[in-house]
Amino acid sequence: MFRSPLRLVRSTALLASLMTATFAWAQEPGQPATAQPKLPAIVVTKTVEKQMTDRVIATGSIRPVDEIYVQPLVDGLSIKAINVDVGSEVTAESILASLNDDALILEKSQLQANKAKAEAGVAQYKAQVLEAQANLDDAKRQRDRTQRLSQSGTSTVSQLEQAVAQVQVAEARLNAANQAVVVGQSDIAVVAAQIKDIDLKLTRTGVKTPVDGVVSAKNAKIGAIASGAGEPLFTVIKNGAIELVADLSETDIQKVKIGQRASVTVAGSSKPIEGKVRLVSPTVDPTNRLGLVNIVVDGDSGARSGMYASAEIIVTETNALALPLSAVTTSQSGSSARRVEDNVVKQVKVETGIQDGGFVQIVSGLQAGDLVVAKAGAFVRDGDRIAPVPTEPATVAN
Repeated sequence: MFRSPLRLVRSTALLASLMTATFAWAQEPGQPATAQPKLPAIVVTKTVEKQMTDRVIATGSIRPVDEIYVQPLVDGLSIKAINVDVGSEVTAESILASLNDDALILEKSQLQANKAKAEAGVAQYKAQVLEAQANLDDAKRQRDRTQRLSQSGTSTVSQLEQAVAQVQVAEARLNAANQAVVVGQSDIAVVAAQIKDIDLKLTRTGVKTPVDGVVSAKNAKIGAIASGAGEPLFTVIKNGAIELVADLSETDIQKVKIGQRASVTVAGSSKPIEGKVRLVSPTVDPTNRLGLVNIVVDGDSGARSGMYASAEIIVTETNALALPLSAVTTSQSGSSARRVEDNVVKQVKVETGIQDGGFVQIVSGLQAGDLVVAKAGAFVRDGDRIAPVPTEPATVAN
């Protein structure tokens, strides 16, 4: 169909007016024609003052503080009676077991008979001493008389010599009698010492514990021959005191001091037990680089020797400036955080200290109340502008 030029011009003008109206209808009232770029929304948190605790974690086994081995003090006797069992509480000098003393009583009676015999012998020797002394006195009188008679010419020289010899014989017999008394008295002393030894053994037939405590092991059996060279008859935990013997790395052990508090948790229990550091090893194993720490725990807490346990040793407690761990970046060159000032990110170096849970102490580099990018891995750089989204520090730490 043929259209006139006038009709074509009118159709073009109408189409142009419709496009202009459609474009104007699509724009919102009051919005500029050119849109501004939108800033990225980044979660931020504040540095806050909070109570922080420096802890050292240690693991190990529960053991007795002092373990006493109770051995028989008399060998070769059979066990007659046992008075305690594992778990029994005992006091110092209480008798745990009794040994058969029949052989010792028999030996003592024999020694007592020997002593009586020796005492009778000594009595005889003393009588011989008296007789020898009397003979010596008589021999001396005979010698003196013979000597006077010899001077007057009544007695011969041979008679005088015989009288002198009789005195010497009497003196020798007296000395022999005195020595026999001494020997007899020595025999009595030896037998008396043997009797005392038997008495001591008789008192030791009661196997006693030297300390108060709890019996942790019993190897004694009625009828068995007791021997001090074998395994102990009983094992006693002195005063029932137990402790956690834990391993610590060479770095952590430097922080631990005697007397520091600890919270001990044994395997299978969620209830912590109060403890205290009793001993810190002065050496570290050169192979595994671990050192031992002894933490005393309450024996009435339910913990038992041999149990596995862990401990949190309280090194120090302080009120300090802190940030969530997620807000701090650590590298070989040190630690840093991204502080936000006037919506602009600025990377700052910080010095960190105690780590407690999900927080780390900020020693320097930031002030209380400073806004910091909560996630150190956020894709922002130094100088970037952001739209901060505040959040609670505790929320970030979780």
